[in-house]
Amino acid sequence: MVDCSAPIFAANVNTALLGGHHPPMPSYVVLIYLAAAMLFALSLKWLSTPRTARVGVLAGEIGMAAAIIATLFLPEVRHYQWILVAGLIGVIAAIPMALLVPMTAVPQQIAMFHAFGALAAALVGTAEYYAHGTALGTSTLIAIGFESLLGYLTFTGSIVAAGKLQELLPTAPMGYPLQNFVSIATLGASVIAGALVVVYPANALVFPIFIALCLLFGVLLIMPIGGGDMPTVIALLNSYAGLSASAMGFVINNKLLIIGGALEGSSGFILSMIMCKAMNRSFVNVLFGQVQAAKAQKADDIYGGNIKSVNAEEVAAILDGASRVVIVPGYGLAVAQAQHATGQLFQLLQARSVDVQFGIHPVAGRMPGHMNVLLAEADIPYDNLKEMDQINPEMENIDVAIVNGANDVVNPDARDNPNSPIAGMPIINVDKAGTVIVIKRSLSPGFAGIPNPLFAARNCLMYFSDGKKAMLDIIAELEKL
Repeated sequence: MVDCSAPIFAANVNTALLGGHHPPMPSYVVLIYLAAAMLFALSLKWLSTPRTARVGVLAGEIGMAAAIIATLFLPEVRHYQWILVAGLIGVIAAIPMALLVPMTAVPQQIAMFHAFGALAAALVGTAEYYAHGTALGTSTLIAIGFESLLGYLTFTGSIVAAGKLQELLPTAPMGYPLQNFVSIATLGASVIAGALVVVYPANALVFPIFIALCLLFGVLLIMPIGGGDMPTVIALLNSYAGLSASAMGFVINNKLLIIGGALEGSSGFILSMIMCKAMNRSFVNVLFGQVQAAKAQKADDIYGGNIKSVNAEEVAAILDGASRVVIVPGYGLAVAQAQHATGQLFQLLQARSVDVQFGIHPVAGRMPGHMNVLLAEADIPYDNLKEMDQINPEMENIDVAIVNGANDVVNPDARDNPNSPIAGMPIINVDKAGTVIVIKRSLSPGFAGIPNPLFAARNCLMYFSDGKKAMLDIIAELEKL
């Protein structure tokens, strides 16, 4: 996904501050904007596969740089000193975020990017209203209302999502009586307040109420949603931020914002739908945070007396006799920064003529493509990464399945237990392999908060260790054989 809202806002905030008069753009600016829009579209296309992802990122960067430079040459842009100050602040804030934020925190970072981009769009609409409210036409006021509604609710909603991912807020669904009624009533009140702004633009007191209701609705919308659904929620918030930026384009008469925001909005919505399908979750249930009534079994009832643990030496002996191995990475692998150690084990096994594949669940980790990026860092060939639908038919012929840090995405209850809270969610069927080795620090549950019967299965062995240390220890023992 390409978050266009915040960068394009930086390029156009000066235009918005000029007021309601937006003269026609010079032809050369229009041509550069057209080229930038084409690069944004190509960027999304190329980002759809790891093979062309680097080119896609570069295309997006070139398009954004061209858009910003072209905007600076608009004749109405005069106060470059403020643009320079804002640019320096952005650079100072961005460099530490790029260099210091660990890979495991990238989903939270993306959520905050959505928050800032959406807030930027909403503030532009707010500035336009207070500067020229009574002089603006009905269509422009409607665009401001739409832009502000999506912008402000995305701002608070994204902050809540980031807080849940960072576990600063409870990750469990936080339902309460009349939850949907309260949320819909708040949304309805927001729409009514926005309509009053359009009908009575001179009544400036209504607009702060409208903003407060939008901010409140963002919190009410995301708080009831569980941490396991946060990747889908982030994709949806990305869509809202894009649509807000697109509405901002109508407000300040900027066609590139309209195009870029529409691309972001549509891609985020499509991605959230794909993720709901991958998790077998109702899009409406995720959107409104409806909590399933099913209750999971107690961990003691499943694990009691059935857990079989192993050490590195025993795992190495098992791998020494294997011909086909599948490694299933999860969020625990990312936390342990075990991707490079995993790459070393992959190379060692391949050198011993072992067929090694990686099973990638669509929602493994905390954002789409999380595991693909981690494994690419370790120079693991893309051809060895198999999606869930590709690896599952092969699982019965696999000698050893190594699960490193994954939990809910390999929980057989999703497939076998209709009363499970995750019933129906597609999983990687590692339990059908000859031997399953699960690397985890403990028997703690995943984001769904439920026990995993896989850990007590007849063919499952638990290796309690840090994901990176476990891989390095297995490598050391395997090299002795």
